[in-house]
Parts: sequence; structure tokens; C-alpha cells
Amino acid sequence: LCVYCGSSRGSNPEYEAGAYRFGQTLAERGVRLVYGGGNVGLMGAVANGALSKAGYVIGVMPKRLIEKEVQHTCLTELHSVDSMHERKRKMADLADGFVALPGGIGTLEEILEVFTWTQLGFHEKPCGLLNLQGFYTPLIEFLERIVEQRFMKPEHLSNLIVEDDEELLLSRLEAYRHVAIDKWIDRKKEA
Repeated sequence: LCVYCGSSRGSNPEYEAGAYRFGQTLAERGVRLVYGGGNVGLMGAVANGALSKAGYVIGVMPKRLIEKEVQHTCLTELHSVDSMHERKRKMADLADGFVALPGGIGTLEEILEVFTWTQLGFHEKPCGLLNLQGFYTPLIEFLERIVEQRFMKPEHLSNLIVEDDEELLLSRLEAYRHVAIDKWIDRKKEA
């Protein structure tokens, strides 16, 4: 599962605690974590949470950011890439689904890009938001406004899974993934 999140802690201590719990939950479920490779902020918290439960953690970081950011040195794998575009592509290729935790404009850009790819049919991987402390509520309301104004179909918005509980979010992502796999198998049989 690819997790996008902030490289800072944010203003609410629950963001960091929630990221750490989410990493632990991924490891306990045997889900490999793919993330940006940093050791700071929510990025560090989600990785440390997974590692605390012997989880498999894959970081992907551009060489230029390795010099600026504090890279995590205890990861199972660290992929060094040349650009942000390569980073996003590598993370997407390694993942079977995507989740955003609280974060800044980069986090928002990353989750909305892969969500757009779902709408365009470029992949059928689930996309979700872990809505810790209502962080994403204003975004959800804005996306609903986009639907109301007919810039997005309701069925496309329904593909974005939003939960404030990590266990429920992961269960829904897994169910979505199984449905997508079943559809893919059916298309192969028809071909």
C-alpha cells in the first residue's frame, strides 16, 4: 500500500500518533508499506510504526531530496530515483492501492493524481483518505461540490474511500481491490 503523508508533524499530535498506528496496522496485516522514504514528520511515523511490528517498508526518494531530507536508514528497501516524476511512478508501480494521511500540498497532489488515474481508467487500484481528526473533511466537501456542479460523476467520487478508522479503511480498500480483480478476470475471460 502506498501511503502519502506530510514530512512534518502538523499541528495536532494525533496526526503523528495516527500515522504511527496506521503503520503498525499495516505490518500486523502483512501489508507492505510504500512511502516517500523520509524519517521525519508523518512519513517517519508511519514507517516507524510499521517497523515496530517487523513490517516490510519500502522508501522511494529522489537523490536531490536525500540531500535535503532526513532519509530513513532502517528501511527494508530504499529506492533512489532521479526526479519527483520517477518517484511517483515507482511508488505507483510498487503499490496495489493508495492512502493519504494528513499532509501538505505534495500529499494532496499525489493522492489526487492517482485518484484521477482511477477515474480515467489508467488503473483500478483503490484510493483512500484516512481522515484523522477530520483533516480531510473540507476536501471531501469540496469534492462533493465538484460533483454537484457536474465536473465529476457521483460514481467516480464514490471510488474514493474515506474513513477515520484505519481498520475499517483497510478493510474497505481490500474489498475494493477484490472487486477490481474480479472485474479484470471477467474481462480476460470475455476476450
